Amino acid sequence: MTEMAVQRASGRGIWGWMLFDWAAQPFFTVVTTFIFGPYFVSRMASNPETGQAAWGYGIAAAGLVIAVLSPILGSIADQTGPRKPWIAFFAAIKITCLSLLWFAAPGSNLFLVVLFFSLASVAAEFSTVFNDSMMPRLVPKSEIGRISNIAWGLGYLGGMIALIFVVAVMASSPETGKTILGLDPILGLDPKLGEDARATGPLSAAWYFLFILPMFLFTPDAIKGIPIRPAVREGLSELKSTLTEVRKRSGIFRFLVARMIYQDGVNALLSLGGTFAAAMFGWSITEIGLFGIILNVVAIFGCWIAARVDTSLGSKMVVLIALVMLSAATVGVVSTGPGYTLFGALPFSAADSGGLFGTAAEKAYIFYGLLIGLAFGPVQASSRSYMARSVTAAESGRYFGIYALAGRATSFLAPFLFATITAVSGSARLGMSVIILFLGVGIAILVRTPYPADRPAE
Repeated sequence: MTEMAVQRASGRGIWGWMLFDWAAQPFFTVVTTFIFGPYFVSRMASNPETGQAAWGYGIAAAGLVIAVLSPILGSIADQTGPRKPWIAFFAAIKITCLSLLWFAAPGSNLFLVVLFFSLASVAAEFSTVFNDSMMPRLVPKSEIGRISNIAWGLGYLGGMIALIFVVAVMASSPETGKTILGLDPILGLDPKLGEDARATGPLSAAWYFLFILPMFLFTPDAIKGIPIRPAVREGLSELKSTLTEVRKRSGIFRFLVARMIYQDGVNALLSLGGTFAAAMFGWSITEIGLFGIILNVVAIFGCWIAARVDTSLGSKMVVLIALVMLSAATVGVVSTGPGYTLFGALPFSAADSGGLFGTAAEKAYIFYGLLIGLAFGPVQASSRSYMARSVTAAESGRYFGIYALAGRATSFLAPFLFATITAVSGSARLGMSVIILFLGVGIAILVRTPYPADRPAE
C-alpha cells in the first residue's frame, strides 16, 4: 500500500487508536511490576523464594506462548481483514482473568493465580499485535512516527496515573490503616488481607474496558482480507524467506541476536526487580508503588538525555551505555541485603529510621533503581533507532517484524532460569544474578556489531 492510497482517519479515530496504549499500560505497571507481583511473592506463597519461583515460571510460560504464536498472529494481522473482533476476543480473556485476581487472597491456590496472570499477559500481548497492525491504515507514512510516539507517551502517563491512584487512595499501611495521604483506603480495602493489591486486577480490567471503547467506536478497521488458513500459510512463507535472507546479512543478524539476548535480561529485570525488593525488605504496597513512581519519573529524564546522545554519538553508543548501567544496577541489586551492599564491602547500620525506605540498605536499593530508571527507556528506544538506521525504507516492514520476533523469541528464558535457580538453590539472590549473564553476553556481541548494522564489520 502506497502512502497516496492511505486516507487519513478522523481525529476521533486516531485518538481512539492511541488510547489503546493508555488503556493497556496499567496492567503492566500495577499488576505485573509494582503492586500485585510483589504482593504475590511476599505474601501469597509460604515463603518469598517459593513465590518468586512461581511468579518467574508464570512470566516464562506466558513468554513461551507469545514467542511461539506471535509470528503466526502477525501474519494474520497482515493478511486478514478486520482486527477488532480479534482484539475483542483477547480483551474478554484479559478482563476476565484480571478480575479473577481479586480472589488471590493469602493462602490461595498459587497455580490458579499464576494461570490467570499468565493468560492475561498472553491476551495483552496478542491484543497489541492486532492493534499495532491497524496503524498503517490510519495515517500516511509520514505521520506514523508521530502518532506512535504520542500513543507510547499516553501509555506511560496512563500507567503512572494508575500507579499514583493505587498508592494514594488504595494502598494503606497494615500498621496504621491509612494511605500515604493519611486517608482511609477507598472502599474500605483491608491491607491485612491484601485487598489493596488484589484490587489492582479489577482496577486494571475496568480501566482497560473503559478506554478501549473509543477504539471500537471511532477507529476504522479493515473490511476484507483473505481467510485465516491461507493468511497463515502466506505469512509463514514470507517469514521463512526473510529469516533465510537475514542470515546472509551478518551485521543485522548479529544485532538481532544481541538484542534478543540483552532484551531478555532487560525484561526480566523490570518484571522481577520489584518483587525481589518486596521479598527482601518486606516493602509495603505503598513503598513498592513509590519505588515504581520514582523509576518512571527518572525514565522520562533518561529518554530526554538519550535523545540528545543518540543524535550526536549514535544509537549503538546509547545502547551500550544503557546496558552497562543496567549491568551495574543488577550487580548492585544482587549484592544488597539488610545491612550491606556490594556483597558486604560496604556495610550499613541495620537501624530503621522509621517511615518509608527507613534503612540504609533500602536507600542503596533506591539508588540502583535510579540507574535502572535512567537506562531502561533508552536501551529500548535506541535499539529501535539502531534497526531503523540499518535497513532501507522498502524493507523496513518485514525487518521490523523480525525485530519484534527477536524481542519475543526467547522472552521466557531469563524468567525460567531465574525461577529454576531460585527453586533449586532456595536463593532469590542467586536467581536474580542470571540477569547479569544475559546483559553481559548481549554487550559482548553488540560491541563487535557494525553501526549501522548493514555496514561491513571493520
